[in-house]
Amino acid sequence: MSERIWTAALVVIGDEILSGRTQDKNVAQFASWLNVQGIRLAEVRIVPDVESAIVEAVNTLRARNDYLFTTGGIGPTHDDITVDAIAAALGVSVIVHPEARAMLEHYYETRGGLTDARLRMARVPEGADLIPNRMSGAPGIRIGNLFILAGVPHITAGMLDALTGTLEGGLPVLSRTVGAWVAESEIAEMLRETEHAHEGVAIGSYPFFRDGRVGANFVVRATEQALIDTTVVALIAGLRASGREPVDGGI
Repeated sequence: MSERIWTAALVVIGDEILSGRTQDKNVAQFASWLNVQGIRLAEVRIVPDVESAIVEAVNTLRARNDYLFTTGGIGPTHDDITVDAIAAALGVSVIVHPEARAMLEHYYETRGGLTDARLRMARVPEGADLIPNRMSGAPGIRIGNLFILAGVPHITAGMLDALTGTLEGGLPVLSRTVGAWVAESEIAEMLRETEHAHEGVAIGSYPFFRDGRVGANFVVRATEQALIDTTVVALIAGLRASGREPVDGGI
């Protein structure tokens, strides 16, 4: 029986990402963190600050993944509509969470007080729990298998840290890299055969052009180190048989 694969999707919300004004740094952070939890990041979608787009993305991606995360759009300004959009997607109302309000009152006590704008950050879809945020007071939100996080990367990191070990997942994915100075198209069949011969392994091919030469790094991934090592031995043998010298660890 094959190991159960747990998956997650990420919806990155914000016009500033789509316009190019802000570069998203959360995708790699999520992929790494999820892998440690034994969960694969299966898909990522970037959507604007438009309720219908958020609703469609949330309902589509949560239906086909074990977990769904969103980043962005939970601040104090009028265009921070993520909470309202997700409540609409789930068919629930928006409430002011008393615990979130207390957190914000404490945080802003010496920072000018809790204004109406700041109080917006205590709004959650009805039935939600809070995700602690040690950085800026405003908590993240968890409702079922859906996690609503801040978009600022260091605040996102703190929220992920608070969630560490709380999600059910499988085994973390391990990896090992082999490189070679070769065009990937020339050994595509060998790569396919090697992957096919080792059940439970995925081989990713990452070509590059460097110093006037074409090369590629091949990343072997699986949940068992012994299986990875056996596959790497076969991959190295295949590269040598094709007249290429493999570089264990990658180029």
